[in-house]
Amino acid sequence: MGAKSNSFATFLIVCPTCFFLGILFSSFPYDYNVLWHVPQPPDSREVYFSLLEDHLKFLHASPPIISRILHIVIGTGLLGFITKLYKPSEANMLFDGASLVLYMCGVIVYITNIVKGLRIVTAGTYGPGGSTESDGAGSDDAEYVGREDSLRVLAASNTILALVLVGVLVLQAGQWYAQRKEDAEIAEMDRVAEEKKKGKESKKRQ
Repeated sequence: MGAKSNSFATFLIVCPTCFFLGILFSSFPYDYNVLWHVPQPPDSREVYFSLLEDHLKFLHASPPIISRILHIVIGTGLLGFITKLYKPSEANMLFDGASLVLYMCGVIVYITNIVKGLRIVTAGTYGPGGSTESDGAGSDDAEYVGREDSLRVLAASNTILALVLVGVLVLQAGQWYAQRKEDAEIAEMDRVAEEKKKGKESKKRQ
């Protein structure tokens, strides 16, 4: 019964994680062109920033049900961790504890960077006074983040979030492998013990 409950809790963790990775993958073409791709000629870079900006505005303007589904899925993942860490074993503390830390790091990145960034992009309040200038040339407020830097931060946040979620999957896969290995070793030990027991019984009969 415990093994079945553990498997279901793992399912509650892995499914939301894969769901979020799918969302991030759909945004990867926009993020890639902003972060790593160097367009030719260089002055065409503005096209990619405009595409990403329009994409983010469209996401932020989604119906409320979209954000509610997203938050329900986040809660489902947390429920899986709570279930697995209730009366945890040593293996659970190691793998699930580290997975939970990574998962919460992802939630923090989502709340502090992505949600806040979507609001800024929608409002267009880049830099001082809501300016949308990308380079800030001639401005004394160099500490403010301009339009291009804000969009890069959002794209980088998506990349960080993807790496964190991949880490959760790796740890869950590592736990599954370790559990399978442990079960196989226990089964082998039981088999050897049973053979020794049968050998002793056969000697006594002789």
